[in-house]
Amino acid sequence: METPVFEEIEPADDCGCAGCRDRRRGLPPSPAGHGLARPAAYRALVVATATASATVVSALGTGQAAALPAAAHAPHRPGLPAADEPGTPQGPRAPLHGATGRPAAPPAGAELAGITRTEIIDRAKTWVAAKVPYSMTAYWSDGYRQDCSGYVSMAWKLPANEWTGSLGTVADRITKEELQPGDILLFHNAADPESGSHVVIFGGWTDGTHTAYTAYEQTPPHTRKLDTPYAYWSNSAKYLPYRYKGVTESQADQTGKAGKAGTADVLPPAADVPAPAAGPASHGVAGYPGRAMFGPGADNPHVTRLGRQLVTKGFGAHYTRGPGPRWGEADRRGVQAFQRAQGWRGGAADGHPGPETWRRLFS
Repeated sequence: METPVFEEIEPADDCGCAGCRDRRRGLPPSPAGHGLARPAAYRALVVATATASATVVSALGTGQAAALPAAAHAPHRPGLPAADEPGTPQGPRAPLHGATGRPAAPPAGAELAGITRTEIIDRAKTWVAAKVPYSMTAYWSDGYRQDCSGYVSMAWKLPANEWTGSLGTVADRITKEELQPGDILLFHNAADPESGSHVVIFGGWTDGTHTAYTAYEQTPPHTRKLDTPYAYWSNSAKYLPYRYKGVTESQADQTGKAGKAGTADVLPPAADVPAPAAGPASHGVAGYPGRAMFGPGADNPHVTRLGRQLVTKGFGAHYTRGPGPRWGEADRRGVQAFQRAQGWRGGAADGHPGPETWRRLFS
């Protein structure tokens, strides 16, 4: 029988063993080497392969046919899309464009530039559209490192590339109830930053139960936008909400900090919302102006009032700018999400506010 030829295979870039981590950091190889630190699933696969080979050789010697065992697969975590939870190693705090980039990373405590929530989400969407590949060493054309913390640095328009261990220095801890689009959910594993550390951008609640939200994140193979269970697919209790210290409430007020006013950027100032004209309540529901006020072509203060209440109730994720006064698809989708949260389906959840939708929304 012909002697088999063995080919040496370079380990995967995301291998988590000590040897591979040192190789990626440019350090001398770990004494443990690559083989000793392989995951148990890999060692089991080697054993299974060796066993299968022995079975084939034995069968050839006796002239009997032998079937190879089925290929082993890693267990699938319920609720987690396959291959959606790879490791997310990241680079250290660094200037834009890397070690040779300019300008240099500013000192800790430097004054932060203001940015609105709308601008944060718009910047986050640019990498989603470009499908920026994940990398802990490469830098995108805008100067930001192509890992999870570099993505947040880009969205927040920071003057340098931060990492999960330093993002907390430019942000304030907030509560789950205070989360608004542009905030982040951060998990920094101080004991081993390459094991589990990750950060995602909060894009808004997907329904009124606040059990799921839209996450913008940089993760292999590339940037994505995905509805995600709160606080994350795994290590959920370790993800903490933070708000960038430089976030402002509007383009006209670049110096105010979010949290002082407590109003999301998608909401226009109260003074900009004219009060609806007083009139009799439709269908006996206080304040309900009638279905004719909502739908294609509608343009009135009631649409603005509706949109503001949707945001207040946690159903404003579809707005990319302040709601109202012109009825649009974001209004319809927000109303529909609220209706479905009531358990309604079919025509009862068509996205157009009837009297019962209005009563529940404003109760």
